[in-house]
Amino acid sequence: MVSRYSRRKRQIHKKIPGQIYLWLAILIFGASSAITRKLTEIGAQNFMGDRNPISLCNVLFVGNLCALIVLMIIYWRQWNRFILAKISRKTWFNLTIVAILSGAIAPGLIFQALALTNVNNVVLVGRLEPPLTLALSVWLLKERVNIWAIIGAFISFIGVTFTIILQPPGEAMMNLPGFHIGIGEVLAVVAAFALAVSTIIGKQNLTQIPLGIYSVFRTALGTVIFFFIALILYGGDHFMDAFSPFLWQWMLVYGVVIVVLGQSFWIKGLRASTVSVASLVGSFTPIVGVLAAYLVLAEVPTLAQYIGGSLILVGIIISQIGIKYHNSHLSNLAKKSSTATEQKLESNMGFKGI
Repeated sequence: MVSRYSRRKRQIHKKIPGQIYLWLAILIFGASSAITRKLTEIGAQNFMGDRNPISLCNVLFVGNLCALIVLMIIYWRQWNRFILAKISRKTWFNLTIVAILSGAIAPGLIFQALALTNVNNVVLVGRLEPPLTLALSVWLLKERVNIWAIIGAFISFIGVTFTIILQPPGEAMMNLPGFHIGIGEVLAVVAAFALAVSTIIGKQNLTQIPLGIYSVFRTALGTVIFFFIALILYGGDHFMDAFSPFLWQWMLVYGVVIVVLGQSFWIKGLRASTVSVASLVGSFTPIVGVLAAYLVLAEVPTLAQYIGGSLILVGIIISQIGIKYHNSHLSNLAKKSSTATEQKLESNMGFKGI
C-alpha cells in the first residue's frame, strides 16, 4: 500500500513541468523581503516589555534553526561516514567559506538593510549580484559570454546605480552634489558582492558535493556564525526573546516556507529545466519583490526605483536575448557537427541515404 502510494506520488511529480517549480520558488524568494518586514511589524504590535520579539536578528536566527530542523529530517541519510569520508579537506574549507558568506554575512547585511531602507531598494540593489557574478566568472573561471549578456549586465548595473544615487536627501548617509547614498543601499551592495563571491566558489569547487550535506552545513554554520557576530555587535540581551512561543509560531512557517520550500522548489525545477529557462524565470525576482512590497506593505515605488527598475528590466530582457541566441547558436553547431559526421560515415560506407 505504501509502495503504491509512493509510486503514484512520483508519477504526479513527473507530470508537473519543471517551470512550475521554478515559478513557485521565485514567488517565494521574491516575496521574502516584504514578508520579513511584515513579520517585524507584527512583532512591533506585540512587544514583550520594551522589545520586539520578531526582530530582524531573531527572524534570521530562529528562522534558520527551524529550517535546519526540517533539512535534517529530509537529508539525514546523506550524513553518514561513507559519504563524508569522500569529501576532501579543501572541499570542506571552500564549503565553510561559502557558508560564512552566503549563510551568515550576506543575510545579516540584507536584514540590516531592510531595517534602514525600504524593501524595493533592497530588492532592486540585490540585482547587482548577477552582473558581479558574470564579471567574476569571466575573470576567475575564464567563462566565455556573448556580447548581449555583457550589455544586459552593464545596463542592469547602471539601473542599480541609479536606484542607489537618486535616493531622496533625507534617506541618505552621503549627500554629494547631484546624488545621495544611503547606508541600507550600501549594505545591500556588500551583500550582493558576498553572494556573488560565494556563487563563484560554489561553481568552481562544490558542484559534486551532495545537496543535503551542502544545505545542512551551510545553514548550520551560517546560523552559528551569525549568532556570534550579533552577540559581539549587539550584546547578549539581543536574543532574549529568541525562544518565545510567539516568535516560534511564526518562524516555523517562515523557515519551512521561505527557506526550505523555496530552495526545494528551485532545485526541483532546476533539475527538470534547462539553465536558460531557469535564468529567464529567475530574472523576474525583482518584479515579484516590488509587487510583494506593494501588496504586503503598501510600499509605492519612488521615482529613483522606477528609473532604476526600468533599466534593470531592460538589462534583463537584453541578457535573455543573449542567452536565447547563444543556445540557438550551440544547437546549430551541434546539428552541423552531427550532419557532417553522418555524411562522413555514409561516404566511408560507399552509399548515400535517400
